[in-house]
Amino acid sequence: MEKLPGAAERFRGKTVLITGATGFIAKLVVEKILRLQPEVKRLYLLVRAADQVSAKERVRSEMMELQIFQPLRDKYQTHFNFWFWDKVFPLAGDVSLTNLGIGDAGLAEDVRKETEIIVHMAATVNFAERYDTALEVNTMGVKHMIEIASKCTNLELVLLVSTAYVNIIMEEGIIMEKPLQQWRSFNGRFNLDLSGEMAFKEAKLKELVFSNASKHTIRHTMKRIGAERAKKFGWANSYTFTKAMGEMLAYDQKSRLPIVIIRPTAVASTLKDPFPGWIEGAKAIDTWISNYGKGQLKFFPTDVTTVIDVVPADIVVNAMLCIISYHPQGTTDFIYQIGSSVANPLKIGKMGDLTYKYFSEKPFVSSKGEVVTVKQPNFLAAMSSFYEIMDKHYKVPLQDMLRRGLSTAEDHHIYNHLKREYDFTVAVADVYWSFTISKMRYDDSKMQNLMAMMTERDRELIPCNTRVINWNKYFVETHIPGVMDYESRELIRASRNRK
Repeated sequence: MEKLPGAAERFRGKTVLITGATGFIAKLVVEKILRLQPEVKRLYLLVRAADQVSAKERVRSEMMELQIFQPLRDKYQTHFNFWFWDKVFPLAGDVSLTNLGIGDAGLAEDVRKETEIIVHMAATVNFAERYDTALEVNTMGVKHMIEIASKCTNLELVLLVSTAYVNIIMEEGIIMEKPLQQWRSFNGRFNLDLSGEMAFKEAKLKELVFSNASKHTIRHTMKRIGAERAKKFGWANSYTFTKAMGEMLAYDQKSRLPIVIIRPTAVASTLKDPFPGWIEGAKAIDTWISNYGKGQLKFFPTDVTTVIDVVPADIVVNAMLCIISYHPQGTTDFIYQIGSSVANPLKIGKMGDLTYKYFSEKPFVSSKGEVVTVKQPNFLAAMSSFYEIMDKHYKVPLQDMLRRGLSTAEDHHIYNHLKREYDFTVAVADVYWSFTISKMRYDDSKMQNLMAMMTERDRELIPCNTRVINWNKYFVETHIPGVMDYESRELIRASRNRK
């Protein structure tokens, strides 16, 4: 077998197109490539923007100025800005549009001529996303990316970032690194037609507009339709359903394009690189962690024996670079999963204990200076049990308060506080319960085989084996502090925006 040069050399002199470039993982990918190989030729970064000036401003404010670029800033000192913009070329565009929304014909032609590697990361990751938005970004975005890829004259690889949760069912078992059933419902019983789904979506939107529905009604209706269509075809929500159809579009092109797919599980804060604990946005487990610490989420439907599949963000990034560098040409395998549930399983009960330990020792302090005291997490192994305790702890007391009457301002305050807590807890449970009840584990054998091909140097440069994670240390010393630091940054940002 031909000896591969390694990850750093793979990017020397190369031009890479990255879609969804201002996303959480994408920012880390950009930073890591620049740090790993300073002689990369160019990184085209596709971002949603009205024009090139706006695109550059988004990259500057939402990426370049972030703390994760401090190691590169320290390295290049006063030359950093010049060096960064010499390598990075923002592209104003939109994956939901043909030609990726790149309006400048000359620039689009340059991209097609120069691009050698495409990393498609653009996605909306909202589990309860409205159907039209999820279809346009998660599914049609892949179609439009493929159309560009087909015209790239020097294309070597397309890496499509999907999600392990295109496979999620309520039974025990191991999900292997293999394709879904092509254009079939998850259980294989129904045909799935993308053009039909697009037409259905358009018809529903026209109905709403014709009936003079408000923006709120349209948004709410399209979210409901997304959940209904996903359920009809066997997926958990509009996110996983539309990501699954995006994968299927890629399968159609496998014979003529060098497409590889990576399916990460639940992505968490960085383990080490460029520093521990960096995160953006509240993901599934982070929503529970932060609101549990604040005393706002006292109950959650999950089985404590369920293995939750968590993978730090930098391990996902390193796995992506490993695939780009080591994926064998001509192989029939083209799907890799990166997760921890097989290699280094973590039970939800253990995660709960670690979270309780953290907040017991370092309780959350509200903006009013109130110290929040947490109790042991109250996990319920079935949705029926969850709703029973919701009735007992919230619904019945709320009804009693209304029956007695809300005669004082304090009564209204207590009622509204309890009602908000009830609504929030039920909403979080409805969105995430299929992920926290599921007994599925995600096999990563092909990813492990790829790791075995790595040079010793690359094992140090792009470590991506989840077996090395010490969950006790990671949660207590890295992840939970990172989540709460993000919460603090968001509070400060929101406060500034109000001024």
